Amino acid sequence: VQLVESGGGLVQAGGSLRLSCAASGFTFSMYEMNWFRQAPGKGPEWVSAINAGGYFTRYADSVKGRFTISRDNGKNTLYLQMNSLKDEDTAVYYCMCGTSRGQGTQVTVSS
Repeated sequence: VQLVESGGGLVQAGGSLRLSCAASGFTFSMYEMNWFRQAPGKGPEWVSAINAGGYFTRYADSVKGRFTISRDNGKNTLYLQMNSLKDEDTAVYYCMCGTSRGQGTQVTVSS
């Protein structure tokens, strides 16, 4: 299993970013996928999940209405569209499948 995140960066509060997670080494279309994040000095926080088919999604209350998870099973890629970003969204974001995770991508929101 290999998961490679990209799309992070520095953005002003209120801005948007789109994260991607490229998956390989397993049958991507058969598995639920999750996004997690970890802010400096804090533990991991679950952000969002999407089922294998892409039609059931769940969100943490902290991001509901601002973030949208999606997937393209033809491209073996998971996405996280993040809008109306806040300072507290600053973290390393990583995707997970089961217990496998990527290296993460840094998102920094400045006010």
